[in-house]
Amino acid sequence: MTSKQTLQDDLTAAIRERDQLRAGTLRMTLAAITNAEVAGKEHRDLTDDDVQQVIVKEAKKRREAAEAYDGAGRAELASKERDELAVLEGYLPAQLSEAELASIVAEAISQTGATGMAAMGQVMKVVQPQVAGRADGGKVAALVKKALAG
Repeated sequence: MTSKQTLQDDLTAAIRERDQLRAGTLRMTLAAITNAEVAGKEHRDLTDDDVQQVIVKEAKKRREAAEAYDGAGRAELASKERDELAVLEGYLPAQLSEAELASIVAEAISQTGATGMAAMGQVMKVVQPQVAGRADGGKVAALVKKALAG
């Protein structure tokens, strides 16, 4: 079963269970997947990896919105965004721990022979494919900066 089909089946189950939060979140995610399918010149079905990337983007939107609402003093809206994020995280691969991420970054630095901040782009090119969908890009960039500066 494809990731998209899993989402559709879970949406049907959420509607039957009258779980409005889950149903609404899955509807928005499926709409984003459909938008990605019809974007561009021709309609195409997304692979499971493409669907995963859409889910990662949707999760990032929820995370950023929650932070923005917190900054604006809107705790109830931030809470709603975090609840939606929790639903989406169930469809994402397990996130890497700080130690695993640091290990991948250290290996990439030794592999590229990077020294100094000028080589950050090279290191990120090696790290990103290894952590795709399993770590926040901002966290990865911060670890790379820290490792190259220190």
